[in-house]
Amino acid sequence: MTLRKSLMADSGLLLVAFFWGTTFVIVQGAIQTLPPFIFNAWRFLCASLCLCLAIPFIRGYGQKNVTRQTLFKGGILGTLLFAGYSTQTMALIYSSASKVAFITGLSVVLVPIFAFIILREQPKLAALLGVGAATVGLYLMSIFKDLSIHAGDFLAFLCAFGFALHIIYTATFTKNESSLHLTIIQLLVVSLLSFLGGLVTDGVTATFLPESLIQPEVLWSLLSTAILATSLAYFMQTYLQLFTPATHVGLIFIMEPVFAALTAVIWQNEQIPLHVKWGSALIMIGMLLAEWPQKSHSDSASKNV
Repeated sequence: MTLRKSLMADSGLLLVAFFWGTTFVIVQGAIQTLPPFIFNAWRFLCASLCLCLAIPFIRGYGQKNVTRQTLFKGGILGTLLFAGYSTQTMALIYSSASKVAFITGLSVVLVPIFAFIILREQPKLAALLGVGAATVGLYLMSIFKDLSIHAGDFLAFLCAFGFALHIIYTATFTKNESSLHLTIIQLLVVSLLSFLGGLVTDGVTATFLPESLIQPEVLWSLLSTAILATSLAYFMQTYLQLFTPATHVGLIFIMEPVFAALTAVIWQNEQIPLHVKWGSALIMIGMLLAEWPQKSHSDSASKNV
């Protein structure tokens, strides 16, 4: 794999983090009206349908078959993704947003550990330094006064495990499977599990006949997040992870809170405290350290979109 391909992939993944970060304000507003499980259920369903509609327009995909292996691997990715989203949502009930954000962001530390254990991927020194800088930066962005441990903190840690493992297994599965089919299946799985979660927590009527769903603001939030921050973002992640180490992906995705903070400044005129500015700077330094020029190495993984 050439350094050029790796940098192009990392640039695309940075765009994914940008989509997630800039839509945070949109999602935050929508779930004030629509419960999180229900919002995610319809969001991921719309996203998967968007990708299904795109299949006839992508050369060669109309003739590709979905195998049992593809269904199995997509199911694992979808389950891990749902685990991350659901535990994060529940963690916010019991713990502060700052602590949940920090603990969830520790996935950046877990990714190189899992990459070494599962993928036998030896992390580079520059990447490890980047992980350290990003972790300190994340702490500064999420400074919290309460240092006691609550049930929400444990749920947030499970969330970090879910997101980290999702990155690792995406890197593993996408080498031999269709990126588009894997993405569609995992999004459908997240939608199905979210509908089940909605049935348990909010009931049948609220889940399948939510009156708030037809409100223009909620409908716009669903469609905008489904198209950019879900269908396009997860397809890009699934495909681009072919060309960059998993540790890089974890570091790049930690830019999401930085983009979220910038969005809050632009759209909500929020004032950024000094510690958040320093934290953002350290996260960006950590990401740049991961991109420190290395000797290129060959990689046998290659496939079509």
